[in-house]
Amino acid sequence: MKKIAGIAVLLLAIMVISAVIEPTFLNPYNIKNILRWTGLFGLLSLGEAFVIMTGGIDLSVGSIVGFIGAFAANFIMGYRMPIPLALLICLAMALLMGLAHGVLVTKVGMQPFVVTLCGLFVYRGVIRFAMKDITQGYRNEFQGLKFLTSGRLPSDLWTKGEAPKFITDWSLPMPFIILVIVGIILSIFLNRSIYGRYILALGRNEKAARFSGINTDRMTIIAYIISAVCAGMAAVLFSLDLNTVQPSTAGNMYELYAIAGCVVGGISLKGGEGNILGVIIGVAIVRVLYNAINILGIATQLEFAVIGLVVMIGVGADEVIKNIAAKRRLQEAKQTTTQAQPVK
Repeated sequence: MKKIAGIAVLLLAIMVISAVIEPTFLNPYNIKNILRWTGLFGLLSLGEAFVIMTGGIDLSVGSIVGFIGAFAANFIMGYRMPIPLALLICLAMALLMGLAHGVLVTKVGMQPFVVTLCGLFVYRGVIRFAMKDITQGYRNEFQGLKFLTSGRLPSDLWTKGEAPKFITDWSLPMPFIILVIVGIILSIFLNRSIYGRYILALGRNEKAARFSGINTDRMTIIAYIISAVCAGMAAVLFSLDLNTVQPSTAGNMYELYAIAGCVVGGISLKGGEGNILGVIIGVAIVRVLYNAINILGIATQLEFAVIGLVVMIGVGADEVIKNIAAKRRLQEAKQTTTQAQPVK
C-alpha cells in the first residue's frame, strides 16, 4: 500500500505541475482524453503485468493489437459477420496466441524474450500478407459498436433531454470504464483466488513453487493467455477508436507503453510482485506525461526519451528500495541474533 500511495502521489504531483504551467491541462476535454487513452493502453499493461509477475516478458502485445484489430475490422466490415461472432473469433485467436506463447516457454523451454519477439515479427508479417497492406476500417457504420470507445457515462444514459453541463463535462469515457471493470476482475483473480497467489509465488521462486506442488507450467500458460486476451480486447477498442487499422503500423511500439505502465505501476521486472491498482495508476502517469508533452509545447520527438527515462527511473527506484529493505532485514536479523545469545 505504501508503494501504491507513492505512485498516486507522483501522479498527483505531475498533474499539479502541468496544471500550474498550463491551466488548460485541467480542461474537462483534456482530462477525458487522458482517461480514454489510459483505458486503451491500460488493458495492454494489465495483461503484460501477469506475464512480468511470473518473471517473463511479452513483447508481442503491440503486434497482437495490429493483428486482431485488422481482422476485427475485416470480419465486421468486409465479411459482414455478426458482431458477436466476429468478436468471439478475435478473442479466440488472441487466446490461441497466448496459449502458443505459454506452451513454447514451458514445454519447449524457450526464453520468453525470444518467443514473444518472434511473435512480434510473425504476427506483423502475417497480417500484412493477409490484408495485403490495405487499411481496414469501419467508415461511418456500426455506431452502436463504436459506443465502446466513443460513449460517455453517465451523460449518454440521460433520458430526459440533455444532461446537465457538469455531468456532460465529467462523464467517464467507456474505455476507462472497461479498464476499471477488467481491472476489478483481474484484481479479484490475483488477490482472492489461489491461482493468483500461485502466479506471485511462481515469480518469486519458480523452483520453490514447483517443489510446493504448484503446477508452474499451467500458471505460466495462464499468464500468457491473460496477456494475449487483454491485448485482443485492446485491439478491438483501438480499431474502433481510430476507425482505421493500418496492418503495417497499427500497434507499433505499444509493447513499450505496456511495459512502462507496469514498471511505473510497481511491477518488479524480476517477478513475484505486483498490484492491479498500481498498474492502472502507472499507465495514467505515462499518459499524463505524454499529454503534458503536447500541452506544454515540448517537442513530440522527445516522447520516447521521456518514456525511456520513466522506465529507467522506475526500475532504478525499485532496485534502491529493495536494497534498502534487504539491508534493514539483515540488520534486524543481526540484532535478533545478538539479543538471543546467552550472556556469559
